[in-house]
Amino acid sequence: MKLLIKNGRVIDPATGFDQVGDLAIAAGRIVSLNGKLADFTPNKTIDATGCVVAPGLIDLSARLREPGHEHERMLESELAAAVAGGVTSLVCPPDTDPVLDEPGLVEMLKFRAEKLHQSRVFPLGALTRALKGEALTEMVELTESGCVGFSQAEVPLANTQVLMRAMQYAATFGYSVWLRPQEVHLGKGVAASGALATRLGLSGVPVLAETIALHTIFDLVRATGVRVHLCRISSAAGVALVAQAKAEGLNVTCDVSINSLHLTDVDIGYFDSRMRLDPPLRQQRDRDALRLGLLNGTIDALVSDHNPVDEDAKTLPFAQAEPGATGLELLLGLACKWGEDSQAGLMRALAVLTSEPARVLGNALGTLQASAGRLVKGGVADICVFEADNRWTVDPAALRSQGKHTPFSGYELPARVRCTLVGGQVAFERA
Repeated sequence: MKLLIKNGRVIDPATGFDQVGDLAIAAGRIVSLNGKLADFTPNKTIDATGCVVAPGLIDLSARLREPGHEHERMLESELAAAVAGGVTSLVCPPDTDPVLDEPGLVEMLKFRAEKLHQSRVFPLGALTRALKGEALTEMVELTESGCVGFSQAEVPLANTQVLMRAMQYAATFGYSVWLRPQEVHLGKGVAASGALATRLGLSGVPVLAETIALHTIFDLVRATGVRVHLCRISSAAGVALVAQAKAEGLNVTCDVSINSLHLTDVDIGYFDSRMRLDPPLRQQRDRDALRLGLLNGTIDALVSDHNPVDEDAKTLPFAQAEPGATGLELLLGLACKWGEDSQAGLMRALAVLTSEPARVLGNALGTLQASAGRLVKGGVADICVFEADNRWTVDPAALRSQGKHTPFSGYELPARVRCTLVGGQVAFERA
């Protein structure tokens, strides 16, 4: 199929390319980037006048609830939510039910996702069997099945010796380890430690829970040489430690969630369970440091931290509510809002959703590595077309995800997705 996107503002953050023009696609690849093809006759033309034509977004943290919720058709709904948000590739953590610790489960997930012809799914394999922190998984077999790295998801690994052996093994084969820094004993609270948690009587999670874990991880990286991606940094102290580690030359990258980037513990209000999140929302100084870290490159990528929680699990007292929120359809809008608020600009706002996440994934992308998160001639046509100035209000009931709970309900956001292409095929088009 031949497709022409005409008159759009074409932006490629990887190269800094930014100009109005046409983009031609054939056989799933970009054949012309603002060039004229005399013999090109498209089967479909998309008039992108007034729109931005950007690489498809890459989300490094999105839960799909499969395997485990096949009867609810969660994979179908969440991948539909992804393409509606302009996300063409996503990484899913291994804390499914059952856990992604066997090759057959990974292969099944990949097969089902590919049949839907929507967002590309890149699973993380479990670092330890059943995430119990005892025995290592068969990392080689899981990688051959399609895993792009290994993680404990939200389950801290209490045994440092097991973590070191996992890192040594991963380093031997060039695999990456994805960890959310959280000390197992200090991280059991439901809100960030501080005046608000004390006033509300909520158990607190101190910043030390993050920084102690970071010190341990960095020492193990020094000893093993493994590549580590830090998931959802949440504190100013954490950002400072990451900056020091990068300055030292340690092979680490990190991301931050849309929730921590925009919200603080004050938003909990009167026990609003929509704000029950992991990591917990911290103070304004932490949020400011996260915003600056994303701007100056200390933090590499912005993630949706999409976790569709059902009604029964969320409408409970704050401390008992399941942590998580929907985010796939809000990722682009909240990134652009951060770009406006921080004066980072549209180019940087798109970079932390496209070229930077692609760099984090690196060779785990396989054949996509050369063009993922980029618009390049000959590259795979994963594309997001959106109206940058079209402001819209978040209505949870209108979201395609089965998770209708979001802390951003009622927010007015910029950037509304008009069309999403995956491999040159239209996966979503707004009527």
